[in-house]
Amino acid sequence: MKQSLYLHTLIFKIMKKVVLLLAVLLGMQLSFTSVYAQNKKVEKKNEQGMKKEDKKEAKAESKNPKLKKDGTPDMRYKENQEAAKAQPPLKKDGTPDKRFKQNKEAKK
Repeated sequence: MKQSLYLHTLIFKIMKKVVLLLAVLLGMQLSFTSVYAQNKKVEKKNEQGMKKEDKKEAKAESKNPKLKKDGTPDMRYKENQEAAKAQPPLKKDGTPDKRFKQNKEAKK
């Protein structure tokens, strides 16, 4: 009687581990497949064959072609360097930076 009870508890422990392992593997499989499903995008083209995003980029390029990919002016071009010099240096919050001579107020 004791041997059969011992055998049943041993089988029960093994089965618990197997079920737990299967649950973990199933959870991992579901988590990985959902990540790939979210990255798919459906792109629609209009009658001219251009995407909407391409039209926006084309308009932006026609206005000022001297921009970097992140939208900031490219300082390798003379027009952008002159435009930067024309504006006084500003802090991130938009107020004049008092470290520069042109932004300091004249002392009386």
